[in-house]
Amino acid sequence: MSEQAQIIYTHTDEAPLLATYSFLPIVQAYAAKAGVPVVTRDIGLAARILAQFGLADDALGELGELAQRPTANIIKLPNISASVPQLKAAIAELRAKGHAVPDYPEAPGTDAERETRARYDKVKGSAVNPVLREGNSDRRAPGSVKAYAKAHPHRNRSFDPGSKTTVATMSDHDFRANEKSVTLAADDTLSIVLETTDGRQITLKAELPVLAGEIVDATVMQVAHLRAFLINALARAKAEDVLFSLHLKATMMKISDPIIFGHAVEAYFADVFAAHGEELAAAGLSANDGLGAILAGLDALPNGAAIRADIDAALAGGPRLAYVNSDAGITNLHVPSDVIVDASMPAMIRGGGKLWGVDGAEADTLAVIPDSSYAAVYQAVIDDVKARGPLDPAAIGSVPNVGLMAQAAEEYGSHDKTFEIPADGAVRVLNSAGETLLEHDVETGDIWRACQAKDIPVRDWIALAVARARATGAPAVFWLDDSRAHDAEIIKKVNAYLPEHDTTGLDIQILSPALATAYSLARLRRGEDTISVTGNVLRDYNTDLFPILEVGTSAKMLSIVPLIAGGGLFETGAGGSAPKHVQQLLAENYLRWDSLGEFFALVPSLQMYAEQAGAPSANVLADALDRATATFLENDRSPGRRLGTTDNRGSHFYLALYWAQELAAQDTDPALAAAFAPLADRLTADERTIADELLAAQGHPVDIGGYYSPDPDKTAAVMRPSATFNAALDTF
Repeated sequence: MSEQAQIIYTHTDEAPLLATYSFLPIVQAYAAKAGVPVVTRDIGLAARILAQFGLADDALGELGELAQRPTANIIKLPNISASVPQLKAAIAELRAKGHAVPDYPEAPGTDAERETRARYDKVKGSAVNPVLREGNSDRRAPGSVKAYAKAHPHRNRSFDPGSKTTVATMSDHDFRANEKSVTLAADDTLSIVLETTDGRQITLKAELPVLAGEIVDATVMQVAHLRAFLINALARAKAEDVLFSLHLKATMMKISDPIIFGHAVEAYFADVFAAHGEELAAAGLSANDGLGAILAGLDALPNGAAIRADIDAALAGGPRLAYVNSDAGITNLHVPSDVIVDASMPAMIRGGGKLWGVDGAEADTLAVIPDSSYAAVYQAVIDDVKARGPLDPAAIGSVPNVGLMAQAAEEYGSHDKTFEIPADGAVRVLNSAGETLLEHDVETGDIWRACQAKDIPVRDWIALAVARARATGAPAVFWLDDSRAHDAEIIKKVNAYLPEHDTTGLDIQILSPALATAYSLARLRRGEDTISVTGNVLRDYNTDLFPILEVGTSAKMLSIVPLIAGGGLFETGAGGSAPKHVQQLLAENYLRWDSLGEFFALVPSLQMYAEQAGAPSANVLADALDRATATFLENDRSPGRRLGTTDNRGSHFYLALYWAQELAAQDTDPALAAAFAPLADRLTADERTIADELLAAQGHPVDIGGYYSPDPDKTAAVMRPSATFNAALDTF
C-alpha cells in the first residue's frame, strides 16, 4: 500500500453503508478541490466473508497493518457485529448471488469443515474493531451538539411512583466473582489446558504470547448457577407482574453471550425443550440462535405444529416477555443481536423504565443482566432517576470517556480464549515452564475465558486521561474496583504511572463503577462535566449510556482514536438502530439514519491530513465543515422521525449547501473560495428544487439488490434521487 497521505473512508454495513452512497460523493467532490485524496475500503460483513475465501481483497487486514503506522487516517463507520443468524443470512445472500462461499458448518466433523468454521469465526462478532483499534478512545459530545441539546432538549421521562423496574444480576459464581488476574514479569508464551476428571489433557489454546508487564485474567461463568439465577429471575418477573427482559452483548462477546442467551431461551421455554429438545437439536435449531430461528425452522419438522403450539402455550403461561416489535411478534428472546445492553438499557431508562409487552403497551421490567461486572452501573442510574427525577438535557453537564481499548484490551479481546467447557475438570493457564499461573475448577457447559491488557496501551490510556483532564479542567475518574481481580492489577499500574505525568491542579480519582456512576450523576445534575476513564467494556457502555441521556443518542458523539503509532482512527457513532433504518428505507424509501457522526469525524480527519501532507487547504475544509455543522444543527437539518420530512439524503444536501457557503465566504484560501463560490450560488438558488426532489422520492418500496451485499448501481440510484443536486456535484 502507498504510504502517501490519504483519507480512507470505510464501506461498512446496513444504514451507515446506505448513507455513504449519498454522503461520500459530496466528500470526495469537495476534498478533490483542495487536493485531498479520499479513497474507500470495504470492511462490511459480506466483503469480510468473501476475503476469507480469497474472493475479495482483505481490506480489513490491510487497514489493520496501516493502523500500526503513523500514516493511518481512517474514518470508520459502524459495522455489523455479526451474530450467527446474521452470519448465516449473509452467507445465504452471497451464495444466491453466485459467490462460491461454503455453508456455515454448525457441527464441523471433518478437517475441511473445521477450517471453514475457523474462517467464519474470524468474521463473527466484532471482528473489525479489535483489528483497527490500535489506540485508546477519546469520545465526547461536541460543543455544538451539547448546545443544540440544551436549546432543543429531548425528553427523559420520569419513572412512575412505585415503579418496579430494576436490574437482576448474579451475586456469585459469575465472571466477576470468579475472576483471577496476574501481571507477567517477562515475555513468555502461555498455554491453556483443560485437565478432565478422568485424566485427559485437552489443549484449549496451545500458544498465547504475552509481554512483560501484561495483565492476564481468567474467569468462568458457572452454568449451573446461571441457570438457577435465570429460573429465579423468571419466577420473580411473573410474581411481580413485570416484563422479563434480557440484556446482553451477544454480538461483541461472540462466544460467551450467545451461550448465555441460549440458556435464557431454554429457561423460559423449559417445558418445550424438555419435550422436544432432542428433535430441535437434531434439526440444527439451537436456542443460542434465538426463538426466531427456532420458529423459522419448525415448518420443516414433522412435529413442527405441536412444537409451535407448546411455544405459544409457554408464552401465554410464562412471565410477560419484553418485545422488540410487538406488531411483528418479535420478543426479547427472538434474536441474540436484537437487544444489546449498552443501547437497550439507557433507552429503557430514558423511557421511564418502560419496555413494550405483547400488546404494544409499555410496562415496568425486570432487566436481567446475568454477569454482575457492570450491572451495578445501570442500577445506580435507575436508583438516581427514581429518587431525583429524570435528567434535564437543557441543564445537565457531560460525561466524556477515555477508554482503554488498544490492542484488543480486556474482555473484547477474549474471543480466541473463550470456551464452552466440554468435560468436568480444571482449566489451567500455564507458563512456558509448565507452572500454573491461573486455575479454575469447571463443569461441563461452563463458559471459561481469559483476557489480556498489554502494558503499552495501559500507559497510553493513563496519559490520555491526564491530557484530557488538563485540557478540560474536569475531574478524571478511573472506574476501577479494588475488590475485582483485574481492576486491582490495573490500579497498581495507575498508581505507578500517574507520577510520570504532571497532575498538578488536576482532580484524578479512582472509584468503583457504582460509586463513579453516583459521583458523575451528582455532578451531571449540577451542570458539571466528569471524565469517565474506563476499561474496554465500560467504554462501550458509558459512551451509549450518558450520550443517550444527555443528547438523546450516541450517534452524535465525536470519537477520536489517537493511534499509538501516531496515526488516527475516527469513528462515527453507534449502529445499533441501523437494521430498523434499513427496513424503513426498503418499505418507504425513507432513511432516518443521522450522519452527524460522519460530519464530526471528517473534521479531525481533514486536520490530520493537513498535518500529514503539509496541506493547509485541508484545514480550511475542516474549519468550514465545523462551522457548517453548527449551522446544520442550528437550522435543525437532522433527519426527521417520519415520512414526509427531511431524511438522511436531505440532511446531506443541507450539509453540502452550508459547507459550500462557508468555503465560498472564507478568506484564508482565496483560490478555494473562488472555486466554491459558483457551487454555493448554484445550491443556494436550487435549494427548493432539490429539497422537493428529495421529498418526492419518498413513500414507496425500493430495491437495493441485497441487504448484506447491496447492488452498487441500485443503491446509488436510491440514495441519490435528486437530479438537480447530482448535476451540480457532477459539473463541479
